[in-house]
Amino acid sequence: MDTIGKARVGRGRTSGLFAGIDIGASMTKAVLLDDRRNAVGTSVVRSGMDFRLAARKALRLSEKDAGLTAPRFEGITATGYGRHNAPFAATAITEISCHARGSYHHFPRAHTLVDIGGQDSKVVKIDAEGRRTDFKLNRKCAAGTGAFLEEIAHRLRLSLGRFDGLARKSRKEIELGSYCTVFAVTEILARIRQNTAVPDIIKAAYSSVIKRILEMDPLEGDLVLSGGIVAHHPYFVTMFETVIGRRVFVPPLPQLTGAWGAALYAQELRRGPDA
Repeated sequence: MDTIGKARVGRGRTSGLFAGIDIGASMTKAVLLDDRRNAVGTSVVRSGMDFRLAARKALRLSEKDAGLTAPRFEGITATGYGRHNAPFAATAITEISCHARGSYHHFPRAHTLVDIGGQDSKVVKIDAEGRRTDFKLNRKCAAGTGAFLEEIAHRLRLSLGRFDGLARKSRKEIELGSYCTVFAVTEILARIRQNTAVPDIIKAAYSSVIKRILEMDPLEGDLVLSGGIVAHHPYFVTMFETVIGRRVFVPPLPQLTGAWGAALYAQELRRGPDA
């Protein structure tokens, strides 16, 4: 796994700032960029039932993270499922475009981006000039998304944060026969009754997500992974590399790729693409 290091954070400035807000169905993310495109503040909050409240909270927490009081933003762009619920944003741009823009910023070459979100997964093809050439979405089923792992965590009565460490302790390969969340949970309950080790079940759940994504697209060329699963489950990335037989690239703050792209759009809309 190749991960670009975090940008150097410059705090305390109150002007020359741009914000990107990614209002997802599960989580809302915010990134503040300075005029050199360095991330100076970030936040992640649960979207809940009030997207407007979540967007304002994410922005406020990112300001706090940057050590800012009363910042003056030159531009704010919203993206994601709830992008039209941020009245303070000057523009709203689709999550496909923003994820592509954020990914290309970190990896300025042709590549395929796979973003694994809480409620959907996206495969986005990006050419050498940063143009989005194709995309596919998995929105019909929770399989292949963070929601799939959350449901399994609930059934196992474990916090999702423990999954990565437990999966690394797996000593036996097992396979979940169904990609459907409902049927997979039933299968997991049967595995529990059979005294199957929890680490083996969790690793099988990771494998199930990977297989579902590979069904979406052949994933040719350089591959970039982003999203919450990637951010919090590094062993999942290692498993992905093993399955496809080559290294995978991960941007800094992978859960914030869409918000980062939105902030870049905010800057470019204000100052032009060569700013």
